[in-house]
Amino acid sequence: MALVAAGLAATATGAGAAVPNKWGFALVNLFNGTPDPAHQAGSWPAGFNVTVTSSSVGRYTVKFPQIGTPRGIVHVTAITQTAVWCQVQGWGPSGSDELVIVQCYHYGGAPVDSFFTILFEESSGTASPGLGYVHWNGSAIGSTFNSAGGVNAVAPTGVGTWTVILPGIGSTGPAGGIQVTAVDPLSPARCKVGAWAPLPGAQRIQVRCHNATNVPFDTGWNLTYQFKRSIIGGVTPPQYFGYTFDNTPANPGPYMPGPPDVTFNSVGSFNEIQTAGTGQRMVTFHKIGLLRDHVQVTAFGTGPEYCNLVAIWGTWGMEVTVRNVICYQAATRLDHASMVSYTSAV
Repeated sequence: MALVAAGLAATATGAGAAVPNKWGFALVNLFNGTPDPAHQAGSWPAGFNVTVTSSSVGRYTVKFPQIGTPRGIVHVTAITQTAVWCQVQGWGPSGSDELVIVQCYHYGGAPVDSFFTILFEESSGTASPGLGYVHWNGSAIGSTFNSAGGVNAVAPTGVGTWTVILPGIGSTGPAGGIQVTAVDPLSPARCKVGAWAPLPGAQRIQVRCHNATNVPFDTGWNLTYQFKRSIIGGVTPPQYFGYTFDNTPANPGPYMPGPPDVTFNSVGSFNEIQTAGTGQRMVTFHKIGLLRDHVQVTAFGTGPEYCNLVAIWGTWGMEVTVRNVICYQAATRLDHASMVSYTSAV
């Protein structure tokens, strides 16, 4: 539990194992009990479920059963119609389970109750297509993984700004999807993808973080990069997953982002984006919608903007409708670039 309180994860990763080793996701739509079974799944044995308890306003302990490990990565996304984000305070094993502490804040730093989505994943070994993740604990790399076997690197470049290099999973142009989540056990913090400059031999990604308002802030964070691979680390299974990059948020749509490799649909269909009002974007993943499933969102850009989900996404007839991604500058809605990742459990 000291590991959970500190928000730290070990640097070691296993060798020669399948990708992923352990994973789990949930839609936390209550503050005590068992969240929606249609939107939770994991590598635990049959008969177990994710559970959540709340100890104070906006603070939750999520238990992923039977998948405890000192390694891995966590992402969270708030689900709310207001200017709120959720962050990770810490995570780690407790007996055979994995515990994650989540704290949600309103813009300005006041704790607030909120629904959210949460994902835990731990991988080792090598695999293609590419997957990489990094936990930055505030001063050094903690848990880390690179499916090409490369050694991931992080370089601070200013207050609240870091450059991440994921070697061996490069591309000549933008290709793949990225998710970033703040990790801080004490202070309100939110993080995003600040910039992305793929190289033929590596992914080069900038992370930017801010405090409870719009001030750049040194904190911990988690980053995951995926290329033609599910955000939970696997590919076949799961068969049904996708990601997309809303890099033209002023486009009323519906449109398909470009270049082509920044959007992916595992069955070869397409993903499209369109406006749903100021600051709101409806994202549709075609022909990959299947319960049990999961969505994560992160903002993209050099400013202090941030994004969350307005409501729970809809899944029916193999279609997924994320209605909507919503982005903010302070507490004001505005059109802003974002990255969205969807996965089914199968």
